[in-house]
Amino acid sequence: MKKILSALIILYLAICSSVCAAQKPYVPLVNAKLEYNTGLDYYKSGQYDKAMASFRKAIDIDPNYINAYYNLGSILEYLQQYDAALTVFKQIIVRDPEDYESVYKAAELSIKTGNNQNAVSFISLIPEQSNLYAKAQQLLSTLNTSAADNYSASYQESPNNISFKSVGAYNDVSSPTGITTDNRGNIYAASFSENIVYKITPDGKKVVFLKDERLNGPIDMVSDSQGNIYISNYNSNNILKVGAAGDISVLLSNVEKPYGLHVHDNVLFISSQGTNSIIVYRIF
Repeated sequence: MKKILSALIILYLAICSSVCAAQKPYVPLVNAKLEYNTGLDYYKSGQYDKAMASFRKAIDIDPNYINAYYNLGSILEYLQQYDAALTVFKQIIVRDPEDYESVYKAAELSIKTGNNQNAVSFISLIPEQSNLYAKAQQLLSTLNTSAADNYSASYQESPNNISFKSVGAYNDVSSPTGITTDNRGNIYAASFSENIVYKITPDGKKVVFLKDERLNGPIDMVSDSQGNIYISNYNSNNILKVGAAGDISVLLSNVEKPYGLHVHDNVLFISSQGTNSIIVYRIF
């Protein structure tokens, strides 16, 4: 069930619900649910600051609580805090790239913050089979001609095409090692010394994508066609897999000093410095 605040149009709470049969049932943590319900109560009485505080507490308790993100972002948008609202909806998209309702909201907010090109990028993520596709195309038609032309050239003919500047740099990534990208234009960079994987969004913002106790000396990274990311975890002698939804697991143990990674078709290739060998592992 997905509860959505309709505060952008009216000043009372309207709860909408939708069920996505393709998604696994999700049950939020009990304490997060309590904070979430408290936020709804505050919203009903027009106490927006307290409502947002409760939704943020729910997210702190359960970082994958999509409903809490959505309602927090909706209040921020209603209060015309568009940059903050956009940041919240991006967090939803990171956790569920197929939440096209949030993708559409991110496109709208990008326009409101004056970044039409980002809006075009978000619109390109909504597939033709989505019930929001026609609405998204209509939104696209409202953008200026140059943005629409860029969309047609860069995305309609080749949806996975990412256009980068010929020369550029992203700063303040401590001891960067492995790097990979996804088909949404995000860059992922591993920090060996910090044991962190950063994500750099198409607009150049750097955020922490992965910080986990299992991450121990990340060297190389590679992504597959399903949106999974693989990390050679040098100091722990294993290979980590980060799913498209952000879940992390140990894919392969006892790989001595794993270093380079490469994916081709359904096979992951791993160079093992500790054994002077190349490991071949079928991932699908």
